[in-house]
Amino acid sequence: MALPTACALIAVLALPGGPAQADDAAPRVDLRVLVVTDGGPAVDAIAAELDTAGTPYTEVDLQQPGRPVIDAAFLADTVEGRPRAKYQAVVLPNDNPFSTGSPEMAALATYERTYGIPQVDAYTYARPEVGLQYAVGSGYAGSLDGVEAQVTTVGRAGPFGYLDGAVPFEDNSPSVGESYAYLSQPAAGADFTSYVDAQIPGRATRGSLVGEYRHDGRRELVVTFVYNRYQQQFRLLARGIVEWMTGGVHLGASRNYFAVHVDDVLAADDRWDSTLNCTPGDVDCEPGEGVPNPIRMTAEDAGYAATWQSDRNFTMDFAYNAAGSVDHRQDNNGVDLLADKLIVDRNRFRWINHTYTHAFLGCEQDVSVVPWRCATLPDGTTKWVSRNEISDEIATNRVWGQVSGLPLDNTELVTGEHSGMRLLPQQPTDNPNLAPALADNGVTWLASDNSREVGQRQLGSATTVPRYPMNIFYNAGRAAEQVDEYNWIYTSRQQGGSGICEDNPATTTCLPAPLDTTTGYTDYIVPLETRIALGHVLGNDPRPHFIHQSNLAEDRIAYPVLNGVLDSHARLFADNTPVVNLRMKDIGAELSKRSVWKSAVESGDVTAYRIGDTVTVRAPATVAVTATMPAGTTRGTAAFGQPYAGKVSAWVTGTPLPLVLTLPPSAVSGTVHGGTGDAPATNETAPRARVPAGVLRQVPYSRER
Repeated sequence: MALPTACALIAVLALPGGPAQADDAAPRVDLRVLVVTDGGPAVDAIAAELDTAGTPYTEVDLQQPGRPVIDAAFLADTVEGRPRAKYQAVVLPNDNPFSTGSPEMAALATYERTYGIPQVDAYTYARPEVGLQYAVGSGYAGSLDGVEAQVTTVGRAGPFGYLDGAVPFEDNSPSVGESYAYLSQPAAGADFTSYVDAQIPGRATRGSLVGEYRHDGRRELVVTFVYNRYQQQFRLLARGIVEWMTGGVHLGASRNYFAVHVDDVLAADDRWDSTLNCTPGDVDCEPGEGVPNPIRMTAEDAGYAATWQSDRNFTMDFAYNAAGSVDHRQDNNGVDLLADKLIVDRNRFRWINHTYTHAFLGCEQDVSVVPWRCATLPDGTTKWVSRNEISDEIATNRVWGQVSGLPLDNTELVTGEHSGMRLLPQQPTDNPNLAPALADNGVTWLASDNSREVGQRQLGSATTVPRYPMNIFYNAGRAAEQVDEYNWIYTSRQQGGSGICEDNPATTTCLPAPLDTTTGYTDYIVPLETRIALGHVLGNDPRPHFIHQSNLAEDRIAYPVLNGVLDSHARLFADNTPVVNLRMKDIGAELSKRSVWKSAVESGDVTAYRIGDTVTVRAPATVAVTATMPAGTTRGTAAFGQPYAGKVSAWVTGTPLPLVLTLPPSAVSGTVHGGTGDAPATNETAPRARVPAGVLRQVPYSRER
């Protein structure tokens, strides 16, 4: 084994009792998870959770010809004379996905007994072989759509302690079966502890949905409901599944992130015309069609926003266009009560430069046609907005903000409509003048539209930060306007809509019927947008959401959705698992570190293992390491990491010196609890997972300015 050098980061995690020392009699256990999949959604969901958190795993696809054979040599070997377990946990599609008498299952059982390795049964049915009674008769097998399960007292004291208790199962569509589960109590004599349960229909008893079965010197986490990676019930439990299988010591980390950018602050947004089905003053209407009727926040709206933030302990990011205030003062004898109020309350918000006039910074637009097209020079080449014009938009807006005392971070920028970057179909390439202008102004974080570009990319000096568009439209200040436009977009031509949903069935779902303009916003759009945004929050996804200042004006239609997300989170999670509300540059940095970490893990540049009470992590010094440890872990005499969900976690930047972390006494683990003897592994084949018929998912139709 190569000795560590200055080019490697070495993290040593030791139990108390003096300097970190390796136990000569202890085996080495690598911090990597073995994921065995049969192509079903449950294993895919767990793998996605590991992937998002940055926890290394090896996947074996049972359906893949030529796959590795899972035998003793695949699972363990010897390194420098010490036995090595190559995986700290095993995830299987069910308790035995192999054929009867399979030597692979026997090898796994022996491996788990020998090294104390836990096994997750991603989805299996209730029966004595997994420590449960058969569901037929005393239990239940069927749909759990709309049922609210609960974390048990033991579950809250253990791996699911970050939850407040409720685990609601989704019921998004009455015509779609979204869940299937077996509810059952422990079998007679079984050493089984339920962590999550639900009421058995028609009975006074509750049945397990997630529980630990200890037998045969082994530990299994038995999950008896099917799920996919997007469903709320899985997203709520995913963290606990990982913490159970790793004992709370693993690479990678997870948070519940939520950030909201409000674009066009100080400007006015054009209003949707319900008769013309377009937005007068914007490019979706024919030139000269209709009369613009702009929407602009008032001082009262600004005051409401500040108070709402204080009440919710949440901060919005205001992306501002200073020309909106300058023009308003010119038209109103120097008066702009909105700007005055926002400047007084400037430190209650975060601020982002959104350019001075919200100009389109890509190609020069020819709006004589609908849809618009890029203007061209006489030789047929694209006519681009110049470097100086782009720089003026950035710099002039910045100066106004500095004079007004806004707490800006000049490395952040949101261009109008995310312009300057490629935009299909009209502008398939970036404006070549954008990158130089960004560098001229010290911009290193540039907002992009996640509905157009999912990942980060480099654009000159700047790295993009993808933002989720909320389906709360920029051109709607009132709920009825929002619903009318929503109906136009999401209904068929036969129903009076645009037919966009018919033309793009792969990305847009048609409504079965137009929504009622009086009740449709509250009854349909708000719950749907809340569910979509909450899904991002529960998915360890830091990317921000963006709305517009018009949505904080008039009917203030954004707040029901924002309240829905925050209220749902507060109801579901314990106080030790708060919403993490980052500003744009910190979100960009988080995404960038994840990308570098993922590449290092996939290329084999990261190794991590435990020997006795010591865990060692090696990575290149240029790679920040992400790790989650038990609360109370220390780095020298200082606490390690930041507390979250009952654990501590952090990014550790490269250093030529060893990093020594000491685990608290409560973290001493590794022995198998309960169950003795040498009973053979069960060879009964578990059923193929029953997959939900589908989950209603609405892909946002980006309506931005």
